[in-house]
Amino acid sequence: MRKLIALFLSLLALAATPAMAGERVSVTVEETVFVSEGGSERFVASMPAAVPQGIAQFGPFRVLDAGRAALVDVTDARSPAQFAALLKAFPGVSLIEMIDCPGTEDDRANLALGRMIRARGIATHVPQGGSVRSGGVELFLAGVRRIADPGSEFAVHSWADEDGREARDYPESAPENRAYLDYYAEMGMSADQARAFYAMTNSVPFESALWLGATDMARWVPLD
Repeated sequence: MRKLIALFLSLLALAATPAMAGERVSVTVEETVFVSEGGSERFVASMPAAVPQGIAQFGPFRVLDAGRAALVDVTDARSPAQFAALLKAFPGVSLIEMIDCPGTEDDRANLALGRMIRARGIATHVPQGGSVRSGGVELFLAGVRRIADPGSEFAVHSWADEDGREARDYPESAPENRAYLDYYAEMGMSADQARAFYAMTNSVPFESALWLGATDMARWVPLD
């Protein structure tokens, strides 16, 4: 059962802490973070984007045409199988438009989904007005090409387990942290880049969020 926590934050003074992120980030003064009692959910709600109907739907995905799909909702444990079904029905899909991506209800399944995107050689694109938040960022990183238009937004924060412990409460070598560092390496980051990016996301508590624009994200990962 989900608990909805409304947070009214004054984030105007918030900046990314690592040296790589020297530019002021884009922020919001109001956000909503969903917290799961079981600790398996990690997503940030925002103002809903216009969701295309598409020609077919597979869970949080909408098929826009033979070559493009859109991600428009939270991913969960069913998402890898739903994405596999999408690719079977539309094998020509080579681009995911990330329109409204609040995050995930299952981090393990989300990372598996990201690996599927990368293995298939699919690009990820956040259009102007598109929003990629929390666990959705891992899926954006999965793109073999990553495109973020001006006016797109990203939100990152730490994960938390069922006991309320966050990434910083575990050693870097702990399996809980290695799962993300290994994933980032698979997505093309060097070991140093993976640690720096992961540290940036975990500099923000689970109950909050750090908002980044396309220019900010480009300081952390290469964008096309």
